[in-house]
This record gives sequence, structure tokens and C-alpha cells, in this order.
Amino acid sequence: MKKYFFLFVVVSFTITVYSQSFNARPGGTQKPPLHGKNWMAITGKPLAATAGAMVFSKGGNAVDASCAMLAATCTMWDVLSWGGETQALIYNPKTGKVIAINGLGVAPTGATADFFISKGMKYPPQYGPLAATTPGTPGALCTMLAEYGTMSLKEILTPIIQMAEGYAIDAQTANAMERGKDLIKQWPYSKSVFLPHLGEKREAPEGGEIFKQLDLAETLRKMVDSEQQALKKGKNRKEAIYAAYDRFYKGDIAKEFVRGAQEQGGLITLEDLANWKVKIEEPLSVTYKGIEVYKMQQWTQGPVLLQALNIVENFDLKGMGYNSARYIHTLYQAMNMSFADRDFYYGDPAFAPEEPMKGLLSKEYAKERAKGMNLEKNDPKVLPGDPYPFEGKKNPYLDLLSEWNLASLDKFSLSKPDESYLSGFLGGTTSVEAADKEGWVVSITPSGGWLPACIAGKTGVGMSQRMQSFVLDKKLDPFNVVEPGKRPRVTLTPSIAMKDNKPFLSFAVQGGDSQDQNLLQFFLNIVEFGMTVQESVEAANFNTYQMYASLGDENERKPKPGAMLLHSGTPAWVHKELVQMGYKISFDDRTSGPINAIYFDWKHGSLWGGSSNHGEDYGIGW
Repeated sequence: MKKYFFLFVVVSFTITVYSQSFNARPGGTQKPPLHGKNWMAITGKPLAATAGAMVFSKGGNAVDASCAMLAATCTMWDVLSWGGETQALIYNPKTGKVIAINGLGVAPTGATADFFISKGMKYPPQYGPLAATTPGTPGALCTMLAEYGTMSLKEILTPIIQMAEGYAIDAQTANAMERGKDLIKQWPYSKSVFLPHLGEKREAPEGGEIFKQLDLAETLRKMVDSEQQALKKGKNRKEAIYAAYDRFYKGDIAKEFVRGAQEQGGLITLEDLANWKVKIEEPLSVTYKGIEVYKMQQWTQGPVLLQALNIVENFDLKGMGYNSARYIHTLYQAMNMSFADRDFYYGDPAFAPEEPMKGLLSKEYAKERAKGMNLEKNDPKVLPGDPYPFEGKKNPYLDLLSEWNLASLDKFSLSKPDESYLSGFLGGTTSVEAADKEGWVVSITPSGGWLPACIAGKTGVGMSQRMQSFVLDKKLDPFNVVEPGKRPRVTLTPSIAMKDNKPFLSFAVQGGDSQDQNLLQFFLNIVEFGMTVQESVEAANFNTYQMYASLGDENERKPKPGAMLLHSGTPAWVHKELVQMGYKISFDDRTSGPINAIYFDWKHGSLWGGSSNHGEDYGIGW
């Protein structure tokens, strides 16, 4: 009897440790969930979340608050700048529709594949003025505020201007400036902003130091001044905000931005800025077990999550068990298939050729992909599928697919990821989540102009580095070859899910190519395993590197078949089984970028907020 009692205790203890090490329900969380009846504001820094809370306290809606948080994170360089890009999904309770804000910049005049190849490049550069697309965030913020907000630009930006005039910088950002100072010193305007102690042992600010950006403060004041002048002339709120938009892209701000960019070797012209426009788009969506999941169009990697959901819907995930070897293997294979399609078929839909998204997102195509899954071993040769027959068409790129096959396999790296690779693959930006009692919901994944950033002239605006997400060789992706006026296919991917025609989840994460991997698992944690939103953002997950990375130099782009990042608390038997399936395992105690999310509790009429238990992400609810 004692023998069986001892065995029972050991098994019970093992299961308990397994549950706690994976942060699975119901073992509690390191951070408490957020609760609110009226509103929720979550983003990458406490100070920026405070900016959202301030707007809510003044009667603003979720769009107003998200604009304030976006502006604050840009001003705080968390991890982006005003010259970067903004991708947003917005649920409009007045129409009952989810809409998408496309605030991604485009390749400038002269940015052709031949131009970069002539400079000996395999991809556009990672840093500097030649890495820059046109700035998108100022236009996206103005568009969201004008079309769906309630406040003036002055109300949103007044506290942000105060931040630019001087705020107590956090150590994380200050240290990033110090680490990047060798690059920063190449760019005169960046050097004057980021290295206030030039010549000293530490040239960047210290944590807690008052960090001043007087040029940026003046740029933001100019935008507010244009709005206020327009109001005095009898323009309405929306028209006045667009007057500020025009000053940035067509006025004296644009002239100084272009002058400063070109002085440092950039390609962006005044015409590039004047011709660029924010797009309000229809998002893409699929239904997973009755839940509608919305993502941005194929100029982002967002449809990867939709494709993966379609594939795994063909399997009994819950029956496999949370983070069992079988569960991990099934998701890994589904993601490999989806990312292979991303790497070959995604691109800017405004440019030919037309991406086969109808086929890629069809349930029938997903079933076909699921049938081809190796259920016992990792398949290192997962390639793009052929979605064209599911649109009633013949694939015009079969010859390129054949060449992609040979090219991709030749470039496979069989080693585990090193630190340099991981920094690009997992490199973060921020996310913004907001919701209010009126029903407005906003999910944003902004980015670009991260440190070390090249600032354009006396604008204080750091330029985007998003050009590197283009390819120069159509054999890799005929839909994503760089050309002037085109948007690169980016990793940035906000998310909204609807259930019973009401908001269910709003969620986003930082982390390059890992974003939709982490968001897929976050979503399944809630839907399949019943986790709360805070349990899910903290839960252990895994990452696949079996894809072409979207950032970094040529060597850092190569697929790594079978390479997997697992949580350090993974039980030995799960690890052993995965190795037997052909995986090369590395471990970390943090296996996801910081996830931020809002869950809509319609039973109780309240909001649940989840904010990751690492990084500096922070939320406030009321």
C-alpha cells in the first residue's frame, strides 16, 4: 500500500511541477490580470500606458487612447520612432465591422533591385538612410484620430510634446543607445540626440536622466499649430487633423526630412512623401471553431496565423494535451507550411502579380496541406504549396517554385540559432491594445526607426529600417521584389477575434518572425485549453526557425530546419520525444516576445487585460 501511495505522490508532484513550470492553468500567474469596466489601455512601457489612461480620463475613446500610446512609444523609442510604420485593426461598434489601417511606408524613388545589387547587396541594408521606407506613423496616427477618434491632435500631442522636451528615460532604452553608439556616430543628427555626453566613458543618457528631443518637440508643435490654424479658419475637427498630416508630408517638415535624409545618402524625395497615402483596408479573416479571427492583408505576415488555424483545425489539439510532444510537433509542422507559403506568395497587393490569397486561406487548401503533414517526424523539406487550383487557376510560378526548392535546400543551415540570428529573428518593437465601454477596440503593432536609428535632419524623426524586408531575387518571392512605391512584406501583425458578432480578443506581440507563432499559441491557449488572458500571455510556448527570416543580413536569413526554441521548464520526456522526431532543441526561460491582450467578458460586462510577465509592457484598466 505504501508503495502505491508513494507512486501516487511522485506522479502528483511531477504533474504539479510540469503545470507550474509551464505556467499552465490553474497554477496562477506572475502578474495579476487587469480588470476594468470602462476601459483598458496596454502597451510596451508604463509611461506610455499612462498616456492612454490620461486620454481615457478626459473622455476619449479607445482610438484616442491608442493614438496617445502610439505617440508616447514613438517618442520613447520603444522600440520604434515617428518615422516608422503603423499597422492597426479597429473594431467600429457603430458599423459592427473590423477595419485595417495600413500605415506602412513605401520604397522610395530609385530603390530598385538593380540599385542594391549594384552595391553588392543580397538584401537592402539593415541600418542607415538606405534602409528607410517613407515614414508611415504620423499619417496613420492622424488618419485613425480623424476618422475614428473624438479628440483634437492638440489634446493627444500636448503631453507628448512635454515628453519630447524632456522625460526621465528608462534604463532599457538608454542602454540600447549606448550599445548602438558606434553606428549612431555615423549619423550627425542621431549623434546629437542620442549621445548627449559625447567623449565621456558613457556617451548615452543614464537610466532616469532627463532625455531631451527638442527638434522632435518642434516637429510635433508644427503639426499641432497647423491643426489649430485650420480650426481658426473654420475647418472641422477631421479637416484640421488632416492639415497637420499635410504639413508633415507636404510642408516644411517634409522638406527638412528629405533634406536631412538625402544629406546622409538616403533616396526619399519630396514626391515620395507627397504621393504616399494611408490606406483603410478590409482585413483578412478565417473562422476557427466559430470564432472569427482578423489579420492584416498579405503585405504583413498576418495571414500566416490564419493559414495555420485552418490547418490545425483538422486535428484534435485539446486531446493531444497542452505542450505535449504531439501538440508541439503538429503546430510546428502547420507553421512551417504556412511560413513557406508566406515566404513565396506574400507581398504588396497594390502591385502585380496578384497574390493567391483566396486559395491560401481556403479550408480545402488547408485540408490538403494537413494531409501532407508527416505526423511522426519533422519534415525539413516543407515547401510552399500550390493554392492556385483552389482558386480555379493554374499556378504561373511552378518553374520558380522548382528553383525555390533547390535554392532553399542548398541554403539550409543545420546548426542551432546563434545569438546574432536570434537578435534579428526575435527583435522586438511594441504593441498597443485599447478598448472602451462603447465597444471600440484597437490592436496596433507599430515599428520602424528602432535604435540605432538614423534621424532625418532637424526633424527629430528616426527613419524606418523596413526596406530590408524586401527581396532582390524573384526566385525567393516574386511578389515581394523591391520597387519604388511598393510596400515590403513585414512581420507586424495585430489581431482581433470576434465571437457571436461581438469582440472576443484583441492581441498583439513584438518579436519579428516569431510574432504569429506566439499569437497562434496564445489564441489556442484560450480557445482550446481554457486559460485566462493573463495565464495565456505568460504560458510557455515554442518557436520554429524553419523559414526565411525577414530581418538581418544574408547569413541570418537562412532557414534552420528542425531548429526549435523550447521553454527551459519543458519536461525531459517531452524534450526526448521531440529529439526523436528530428528536432534540434535550444532552451530559454522566455520563449515569446511580450504579448499584450484584452479579453471581453460579456457574461459580466467587463474587460480582462493581459500583459506579459517580462519586458516592460504595462496596462491600466478602469
